[in-house]
Amino acid sequence: MKKDIILAIADDETLFRQGLVMVLSKEPNIQITLQAENGNDLLKQLETGTLPEIILMDLKMPDLNGVEATKLIRKQYPKIKIIALTSYYSKPFIKNMIDQGAVAYLAKNAAPQEVIHTINQVAIKGFYYDKNVMKILEESSLKSNKHKNTSDDFLTRREREVLKQICQQKTTAEIADTLFISPRTVEGHRNNLLLKTGSKNIAGLVIFAIENQVFFSNEEL
Repeated sequence: MKKDIILAIADDETLFRQGLVMVLSKEPNIQITLQAENGNDLLKQLETGTLPEIILMDLKMPDLNGVEATKLIRKQYPKIKIIALTSYYSKPFIKNMIDQGAVAYLAKNAAPQEVIHTINQVAIKGFYYDKNVMKILEESSLKSNKHKNTSDDFLTRREREVLKQICQQKTTAEIADTLFISPRTVEGHRNNLLLKTGSKNIAGLVIFAIENQVFFSNEEL
């Protein structure tokens, strides 16, 4: 059963935005409560309307672009999840938006079902990075060589196992089944990981795991 989602869309291209609304409005679990034509318009509407759970955020908008709007929203409304939606599907743009707090990254030419799938995955798991995005994050981490070199005992064996499963984008129930532990225990480990790493959300945990080489997408779990 899909989770009910309150969604906002920020995009200055009226035709594209309305097309998205038409497609997404057909999904029974998605309710679009806010449409904005730029970052300033979005921020004004957030102040007066119902806060969405997820925002589809275009990057290139007039007045206040999506990157700057994401920075402000992450500070003012940290619980809102932002999915970057843009024509600029390149490594620098992807890395920058994820550094700013985007929990998923979509190209504007993505198929409608891919957009719907990403929105649902973010609602359920807190983030969704496809294989291409994960590869870019790993390559960026290895090139920068800025990982923190945490000691082996910083995380317990079980915490590392849970963190790797999170990076595999598994749900709490799936992690519990894989590791033969209860969902409550999984949640406990997840909370401990957030506290230990100083991550603000699940996407932050994934970034931590990649930067500290706890996880590689091609490794065998």
